[in-house]
Amino acid sequence: MKTNPNTAWNPDRLDMRAFAQAGAHLEADESLSVFERMHAEAVPTDAAPALVRWAAQGEMRAAASGGAPAAWLHVEADTHVPLTCQRCLGVVDVPLVVDRWFRFVADEAAAAAEDDDCEEDLLALEPRPNLRDVLEDELLMELPLVPMHETCPVQVPMQATDPQVGDAEAEVRKNPFASLARLKK
Repeated sequence: MKTNPNTAWNPDRLDMRAFAQAGAHLEADESLSVFERMHAEAVPTDAAPALVRWAAQGEMRAAASGGAPAAWLHVEADTHVPLTCQRCLGVVDVPLVVDRWFRFVADEAAAAAEDDDCEEDLLALEPRPNLRDVLEDELLMELPLVPMHETCPVQVPMQATDPQVGDAEAEVRKNPFASLARLKK
């Protein structure tokens, strides 16, 4: 993990105000297994474990209403997650990309109070945020509802059949309305 040379920042309990005031930057390439909830969504494969490449940048911005400057966090992340294709049931490698900004407010109550009136995403300064949890939340929200290949690598049957009845038997099976048609004549 790369950090500012003067300060070592703890992404597990980030002092967001100090991080933003320093204009600090963190970045890392970490195994998907570090992000437990994301890892639980992934299909086990023989391939090398996926890497999550992420970066975080803090900055202070003047408030729009002329108040005290606010701490902002820009997070970027990208990875590929193996998921189950819902069409062919094979493994599909799904790319996930996150590029988000967050404004920090004093606490959860302030975030709840301001949430309806602002367009940006809000997070609380206290308790100190876990940067990996923030990244993982954003990656989870990028997961597709129905993962599928663009074009499945195997032929996918597009109609359901009764496995108990073979094709030859289906042709021989009589139409139950055939006898009614004869009575009509």
